[in-house]
Amino acid sequence: MRVTICAVGRLRAGPKKTLLDDYFTRFDRTGRALGLGPVQVIEVEDRKGGGMGAEADLLRKALPKGAVTCTLDERGKLLSSPDFAEKLGAWRDAGRQDLALVIGGADGIDPGLRAEADFSLSFGKMVWPHMLVRVMLAEQLYRAATILAGGPYHRN
Repeated sequence: MRVTICAVGRLRAGPKKTLLDDYFTRFDRTGRALGLGPVQVIEVEDRKGGGMGAEADLLRKALPKGAVTCTLDERGKLLSSPDFAEKLGAWRDAGRQDLALVIGGADGIDPGLRAEADFSLSFGKMVWPHMLVRVMLAEQLYRAATILAGGPYHRN
């Protein structure tokens, strides 16, 4: 199952990008044998200042056709890391070819796009900077792959 992160904004070179790339490399290496990956990131930017609605239109265009769509939103479902791994495995085992993980901009995800999603995931009740959410998501993808592989990275 290919994984696409569709995100508002451009992540520039620096510590967050370095960490993100490291987790993606780990996920791709671990996930390949499990039928997970590779990961690709599609970044969109609303240069006209149209707000969440314009960002939602750009994000919709970035979604792979037929992908399971999962938004990252503070109103989403809280999952433990093992539960997230189980969810990824279930989508893969159901024969889904693509998973799109959607990260909104500074104002979040348009309610219409959120309503269209197959699932909405929360990293807690706190609001996180959208660039940091990318790194947190990349780490959880890698952690999920190691859980599914029975590896030692995740400890309860």
